[in-house]
Amino acid sequence: MVPVPRGSSGGTGYLSGARARFRRGFGWPVIAAMREDIATARLMDPAARSNAEVFWLYPGVHAIWWYRVAHRLWTGRAFFLGRALSQLARSATGVEIHPGATIGRRMFIDHGMGVVIGETAEIGDDVMLYHGVTLGGRSSLREKRHPTLGDGVLVGAGASILGPVVIGAGSVVGAGAVVVRDAPPRSMLTGIPARAVPLAARGGESDDFFVDPAIYI
Repeated sequence: MVPVPRGSSGGTGYLSGARARFRRGFGWPVIAAMREDIATARLMDPAARSNAEVFWLYPGVHAIWWYRVAHRLWTGRAFFLGRALSQLARSATGVEIHPGATIGRRMFIDHGMGVVIGETAEIGDDVMLYHGVTLGGRSSLREKRHPTLGDGVLVGAGASILGPVVIGAGSVVGAGAVVVRDAPPRSMLTGIPARAVPLAARGGESDDFFVDPAIYI
């Protein structure tokens, strides 16, 4: 057996290749994703004044970063560690994301406090959640029991989306709404239970993504 020179890969045995594993796990793709998250927060929140402010002070961004690590543990079948990390993140940020959930790129959680995302939830790219949002289940069976949100969906403060419903891309869920049925793309959902109507552009604009959904109530 030829010994591995110390310093070339961090030693022998378990430490062999440790630096390479670290780079694969926490190298450029992770840094790029963090930069993307910071840019997304600054784009979606007019109160954000600097990258440093977002990096250090935005719990919704921190919750996503914690989730990514916990999700990697979960998918690697380290279920206990993944869940433990998610609970630690919950204590630190006020956001509870089950490590089994599937979340796309550039999701932004504004304010963050009280957000709950269940195990089988699936979330597309460019989704925005306000505080108090629940993506919950309606079944105690081990099955797909949480919502699916398409790309570009916005969910207002205090809204609940319950069960394996599908919310089409580009939809807006109003503050305080309770959604229990599927909605097609570009829908506006308000009320209890929420009713979906086509989301019409206002004033010639083609994108209502940054509008506070409370105006629809």
